[in-house]
Formats: sequence, structure tokens, C-alpha cells
Amino acid sequence: MSETTVVAESATLTFSRYADVTAALDDPALVPLPAASGAAPGTVAWLRSAVARFSSGEPHARRRALVLADLERLDPARLRVAAAGGFEPDVRLRVVRVLAAELGLADPEGVARDVAAVSRAYFADASDGPGADASADTAPADAAVARLLPAMGDGDEETAANRIGLLVQACDATAALVEGARRHGVGPAAVLRTDPPVRVMRRLAARATEIGGVAVPAGARVLLDVAAAQAGAPEGVALAFGAPPRSCPGRAQALAVAEGILYGASDPADTGTLSGPSVPDLGKAELAALVPEMVERVLALAADWAAWDGCPIVNGEGRTYAPHKAVRRITDHLLDHLAELDARLAGAPTEPDRWHASGVTTAADLAPFTTADLDEARSRLTRLAGIWSRRIAALPDERLDDSPGTGWSFRQIVWHVAEAGDYYADAVGRLAAPAGRAADSSGGPTGTTDTPSKTTGDRPTGATGNPTNEPTETTR
Repeated sequence: MSETTVVAESATLTFSRYADVTAALDDPALVPLPAASGAAPGTVAWLRSAVARFSSGEPHARRRALVLADLERLDPARLRVAAAGGFEPDVRLRVVRVLAAELGLADPEGVARDVAAVSRAYFADASDGPGADASADTAPADAAVARLLPAMGDGDEETAANRIGLLVQACDATAALVEGARRHGVGPAAVLRTDPPVRVMRRLAARATEIGGVAVPAGARVLLDVAAAQAGAPEGVALAFGAPPRSCPGRAQALAVAEGILYGASDPADTGTLSGPSVPDLGKAELAALVPEMVERVLALAADWAAWDGCPIVNGEGRTYAPHKAVRRITDHLLDHLAELDARLAGAPTEPDRWHASGVTTAADLAPFTTADLDEARSRLTRLAGIWSRRIAALPDERLDDSPGTGWSFRQIVWHVAEAGDYYADAVGRLAAPAGRAADSSGGPTGTTDTPSKTTGDRPTGATGNPTNEPTETTR
């Protein structure tokens, strides 16, 4: 065992290795820098002393429960749709307005302005917020807190304070996530690992402890370099949201809001690069054939879907699908981008993206898929494929890559809709009737089962010849 390093009590210790940072976050001896007590109610100093973020022990557990109760009311699918609507150049205001509206607060616009005024002063002493500024004049922020308290719609001051804290902590951090995604041309989940909005966290040693072979005396301050430690984190781990037992519980909501702002509401899966997919230099005839070829592959798979047993199918990404839902998504996706292409060619604004898409599974999605449904899908998708093929074939060659309007090139869009169609169909896959059961005359299953009847079968491939990945989305 390596020798323990002893440091002076007054020193600030910095840890930047993943193992050390996670050990520090897990160590009950290291607590957030506590807020000053005794501040006048309705001020920033009072707010800091009343929220989970700056507390520990029993007060933290009680206050965290209040935050969790509010987060339970914030459905990520609804947040994504709400964040996709409207326009607000200040992303911070847009983030808070969406959350405030979903929490049912009476004046989301006013709440957003006041939360933005509070955010920098709120993090000033902790120095680990994205907008921390220790020299900020707190008078405007104090006035904003005083207005926010009654605006939270709860007479209990601790509940109201933690609701304000939830909004404040989402304000700058989620905006930084959006701005980072735009700056780097990647999705917000990738930005959490490469350019996290929260780069450092600070702790205070409530009692002596040891981290990574370094003795940490009681009273010492500890700086955790989250951005540096992220390089050693396992795939999928984002230290910007902390780590157990105090990991931020609002990750799903933050990503949903960021994705809604960046990509619109079309699909929770649409979080790919802003620059669009890389597409081979296909000739126009090959490009025009991509969507009809995709539809042929989809219909070949759908020929087996009358054997579906009625149990929703969860794909490899944890998303729920069923035969009707796959057909719905393929159809709506083709319509969505066809409308985009048509508007851009006409020089008109594109329709704002408010699809619920894969974020919702409707009762109609879960209906039996009959041979009549297959016939309807064949007629619908074949006609749509023909429109796509003729439209692309009629475009001048230069329009394929130098396309009018804002968004991906038309070449990228055609490639995208072809691959996405394969993805949605593959989410259901090739089905076979379970042993001992047969489809009834309507095409639906007979009997009951507790497990999906999906079999792996042959996985359809995209235009590359490889299994298709989660579809990525263009922004409009």
C-alpha cells in the first residue's frame, strides 16, 4: 500500500483522476460548501441556506425529496415537445420557461427572467456553477428571489425554495449544454463527456478522511476537476451530474429540454450530429431509388407482423415499438421531411417540429396488425416512396448538395429517411407465430402470453449494407 500524503489543514486539495473524484463524491466526510445561516428570508443567501444543493445530512435528504417530487411531474417526452416550440434567443430563458410551464407556474415568462437574475449570485460562493461570479451585486438577485417565492405556488417556504433551486440549477447548466452541442456539432449527451457545463465541484472536509492516498484533514477544501476526470470515466457516465449518493436526479429532464431546443420534438432518438450524416457520392438515379428500396425492405418485414402477439417490443435502445407504431413513424418521418424539402424549394419557412413521434405509444399503436393493415401500409408507403423518388429525380444535380434554406443537404435528408425507415422496421423485426399458436383469421394472435413473441430473424440493413443505427435528425 502506498504511503499516505499529509497536507496542511488550510490547503485546497485538487483531485482530477476519475477514481479519486468518484471516491470523493461518495465520501460522506466530504460535504458541499455550506451556505451561511441566518440570512433574511427572500434573499439569495437565504435561498442557498434552504436548498438541497448546499446542505447535507437529514436536511439534504428532506430537501432532495422535495426536488424529486417536482421532477416526477416533469415528463421528459412532454419537456422535449415543449422545448421545441417557440423562439427565444436567450437559451437560459427558454429552458426555465419550459420547466416553469410544465410545473404549472402561473407566469413562466416572469419566472424565467427572475431565475436568470438569481443564477449567478446563487453559485457565487460555491464556484462550481456555470455562471458563478463571486463579485456580483446581489441586490437585483435578492429582489428576484422575493418575487419568485410567491410565484412558486406553494405556501411552504422550504418547498418553494427548492423549486426555485431546481429552476436555478437548470438555467445556466442546460443552456451551456445546448451551446456546447452547437459549438462542437454533437449531441448533448456527447458534450457531457467532452465539454461538460459543470467543470469543477467543491467540497469541505467535515472530518478527516483520505482520497487516493492523500490525507484530507478536517476543514480542508477539496476541488474536484470534473472535466479532467471525465476522460477516465466509463462509457455513458457523465460526471457533470455528479455521482452517487448525491448524483443530480434531473439528468433525463435536462437532456430532454436540450434535445428539444436543438432538434425539435420529432423523436427522442434524434440526437446525432448537427452537421448531418456522411453520405456516399451516389448518382442521382441511385439516390432517387433509396426510399423505394427502403420501403421494399420494410414491407418484406411487415409481411410477418400479423403474427405479433400484442406485447410491446423494447428494442436495443430501450424504446418501445409495435407494428402499427413502426408504420406510423416511417410514414410520418417521410411526410415530415417531404414537407421540409417542399418548403425549402419554395423559399417558405419550414413547419416547426412538434411530432410526439417515438416519445409516445398510442392505443392505436398497440392494436392488432392484420393482413388488411399490411395492405393499407403497402399502398401508403409505396405511394410516398414514389413521390420521393420522382421529386429527387427532378432536382437539378447541384441542388442535391447546395440545397436552399437552412438544414441538411437534400442528399443527406434522402439518406437519413432511408436509414431511419430501416431502423423503425428493425425495431419490430421479423416475427414468427409462437409454437403451438396460430394467427386468427383477422391476422391477430389467439391466446395470451406474458412475453413478446419477437424472434431475432434476419436484421434488415440500411443503404450501407450494415445494420442501421438509431436515426439522427436534422434541425429546422
